[in-house]
Amino acid sequence: MAKPMTKTQLVAALADEMGADKKTASAALDALAGVITKEVAGGGAVTIPGVGKVYCRERPERMVRNPATGDQFKKEADKVVKVTIAKALKDSVNG
Repeated sequence: MAKPMTKTQLVAALADEMGADKKTASAALDALAGVITKEVAGGGAVTIPGVGKVYCRERPERMVRNPATGDQFKKEADKVVKVTIAKALKDSVNG
């Protein structure tokens, strides 16, 4: 498996695609991350065309087990961030 792209590499590639400088690309990436964070934290969802959908899902209270000790305890309800990958992206990877 290849190493994941770093933020510096992503900003450089984004700047190249946009035909802009790295400062503008970095600001765009930071703005996108801020918008997604604010929307998902507020209970909404964000669809990025061609990439996927980012949303928050609530998990109910449940019993879990500590694998080291075998003790069972009740875990409170919580929220998790989920990403559903777009079909176009799946098809481009698999096809």
